[in-house]
Amino acid sequence: MEGSPDINTVLTNSLSPDATLRNAAEQQLIQAAETNFSQYLLTLVQELANENAQGHIRAAAGIALKNAFSAREFSRQAALQAKWLNQTEQEIKTRVKQLSLQTLSSSNAQAGAATAQVVASIAAIELPRNQWADLMHALVRNVSEGDQHQKQASLTTIGFICESQDQELRNSLVSHSNAILTAVVQGARKEETNNEVRLAAITALGDSLEFVGNNFKHEGERNYIMQVICEATQAEDSRIQQGAFGCLNRIMALYYENMRFYMEKALFGLTILGMKSADEDVAKLAVEFWSTVCEEEIAIEDDNAQVESSEQMRPFYNFSRVATNEVVPVLLGLLTKQDEDASDDEYNISRAAYQCLQLYAQAVGGHIIAPVIQFVEANLRSEDWRHRDAAVSAFGAIMDGPEEKVLEPIVKSGMQPLISMMDDPSVHVKDSTAYALGRITEACSEAIDPAQHLDPLISSLFNGLMSNPKMAASCCWALMNLAERFAGDAGAAQNPLTPHFNQSVTNLLTVTARMDCEAAVRTAAYEVLNVFVQSSANDSLAAVASLSDVIIKRLEETLPMQSQVVSVEDKITLEDMQTSLCTVLQAIIQRLDKEITPQGDRIMQVLLQILSTVGGKSSVPEGAFATISSLANAMEDEFVKYMDAFSPFLYNALGNQEEPGLCSMAIGLVSDITRSMGERSQPYCDNFMNYLLNNLRSTTLANQFKPAILQCFGDIAGAIGGHFETYLSVVAQVLQQAATVSATPEGSYEMFDYVISLREGIMDAWGGIIGAMKTSGKTQVLMPYVASIFQLLNTIAGDLNRSEALMRAAMGVIGDLADAYPNGEIAEAFRQDWITTLIKETRTNRDFQPRTIETARWAREQVKRQIGGTQNVMQQT
Repeated sequence: MEGSPDINTVLTNSLSPDATLRNAAEQQLIQAAETNFSQYLLTLVQELANENAQGHIRAAAGIALKNAFSAREFSRQAALQAKWLNQTEQEIKTRVKQLSLQTLSSSNAQAGAATAQVVASIAAIELPRNQWADLMHALVRNVSEGDQHQKQASLTTIGFICESQDQELRNSLVSHSNAILTAVVQGARKEETNNEVRLAAITALGDSLEFVGNNFKHEGERNYIMQVICEATQAEDSRIQQGAFGCLNRIMALYYENMRFYMEKALFGLTILGMKSADEDVAKLAVEFWSTVCEEEIAIEDDNAQVESSEQMRPFYNFSRVATNEVVPVLLGLLTKQDEDASDDEYNISRAAYQCLQLYAQAVGGHIIAPVIQFVEANLRSEDWRHRDAAVSAFGAIMDGPEEKVLEPIVKSGMQPLISMMDDPSVHVKDSTAYALGRITEACSEAIDPAQHLDPLISSLFNGLMSNPKMAASCCWALMNLAERFAGDAGAAQNPLTPHFNQSVTNLLTVTARMDCEAAVRTAAYEVLNVFVQSSANDSLAAVASLSDVIIKRLEETLPMQSQVVSVEDKITLEDMQTSLCTVLQAIIQRLDKEITPQGDRIMQVLLQILSTVGGKSSVPEGAFATISSLANAMEDEFVKYMDAFSPFLYNALGNQEEPGLCSMAIGLVSDITRSMGERSQPYCDNFMNYLLNNLRSTTLANQFKPAILQCFGDIAGAIGGHFETYLSVVAQVLQQAATVSATPEGSYEMFDYVISLREGIMDAWGGIIGAMKTSGKTQVLMPYVASIFQLLNTIAGDLNRSEALMRAAMGVIGDLADAYPNGEIAEAFRQDWITTLIKETRTNRDFQPRTIETARWAREQVKRQIGGTQNVMQQT
């Protein structure tokens, strides 16, 4: 860095609170690195190792040096690593590593901490490539023989190396597990008198646990590791206790099958003691230990339920159930430790206990009910709001886990007292009650008696929604659950919601119109309105029709606001409101169906105005498109009158590969519009096809778009019939090419799913095309492609990787082909045994829906007629 400002000045400025100075210094460092990388590294490492320099300058040198090897962005990280590997002389590399290791012994804590990052960054490059072979041995030697500063810095280095997410490095660390364990266990022992060293060791041990699986298999080594960690939970320094409980959490997640002995001998008692610690961070980690136990046992039970033989079953020790009567009362006690000033997203001991209680209910089922109900009954009428709050929270927490028939009588007896808690003087208790009601309405809604509970329940939830923003989200959640629960059968004149429908709509419109309404509350209330509309019975359709006027008017009132918003926050609020209104309008259109037609002009006018004025990267067009899709479905071919005005927006969205969500919505909309308008969509199909084919060839759009595009071809063919012949040769080529895609046995689940989706799209496309050519008397143009269709059907027949939707589509294609050639032109193809087998497999599959089985039966009849018809013809001749 000769000819530039003094290195100390640059490094000092790189830490400056003055952005101008700091940015200038960072640019100087970048420039120096680009000019002469080796000299840059040497200058920085010498400053880092300079015992005469001030600590903050040495730390800045270390940070700059670390940044020369590592970056957050993957591509930049790769480039920096290549620079070290390929453009740095061996002599310089050796000097940088020597001085870095030397600096780990510095008595200056800032220099030591920065050096730990430097060494870890170089290790991330070299260890996966089997370079710097003596690094781990050097670090172990530092821990066993070095002074306190060197021990701490070396252990911190090991921790940094082990916490890396780089998979190649993680794989390479397995071979270093002995060295890592030797160092960290030695530093973590209770005999270590320096708490900073012990803390660094226990932290590094936590980060290394994933790589020491081989050591954990050996009982002697495992016993020693567990002894050191258990002793650390009793350290006087709470930071060491926290680190130790963090280790136990990771060990339980990684090595559950080895934990039976330790749970019985030590962990059970230690963790319950830890949960009662006066240090909240220690208590939270001890609580999380039991959360981890529950998560593991839930996962193991799920896994064991799916295996085919007992040899494949994972060990299951029922730790959570055995400990229920000791752990659950402690958790319930911790629920009363709320902080009334805590923000909604603050994770404190009360929240940790609540999460653990939820998991406990899922892990042990009905075993949790007795201690929780005993606690609820003892605390529901307490004078202390914290105890009342804990009682209602606990009641809600156990709704997911025990069988519903076990919970039902408890919920029935508890509903009235719980509803009355919505009038509690404490807003915290009311909020927790609303959330508990949300849990009940989601997980145990059968226990809610519409005659007895619905009226007071809905009233109390609306009172909560309209009185306090803190409760709004929970109240809205419970109301949506109730609407879905009591929607009744489609087409029914009435349902249990009908008596409450009009007042509910009025309340929701009042909330959403309030000027002081928070944006999140407004959005949630519109979601409730959306679900109430979807769940409405036929007697409420007049009210839904009236609601359409209000919603369209509100959308119209947002138009002038688009030119008035200034701040980003206002823009987001407006877009959320427009999206919410579009979603409600969509539900109204779907519910009213053809009855919405008189409002069609007004709806399209406001949506087209929104589309023409909304800015880029907005979520609003997707909402508008979804609403237009519903309108097209409702109005069918009458929708054509809007196409000249709307098609430019649709074409733009189809071609907008930079916004995949919008592009995907547009592809689906083409399917909806062509199905709705039928032959009247033909004038627009040239453009549709061009955009769709371009999207198929795109390298910008993900493969996941392709099945929908292929399906769209089938919808277009079904709509325009024989006119599709114009596109047939190009589309057939695309379909034949797509049919060659397959998944290898060792492929990912994503690839298997993609192949199934792709084949569904191909079959849907051929189904639409065959039908179109058949109805227009053009089946002869299909003949060149029949062999390739049978080839794909044969591939599907021989592949166990298939879905019900794929089989239904395949049956449709088989039946359509047989029906399209009534004179037996392709009868030989249908005589193949695999065709009969494929139809029979589908027709007799008891897991399939009736419509799939019916399609297979129809296909069988068409094939029989095809084969039988040709035999009759031959006999007559």
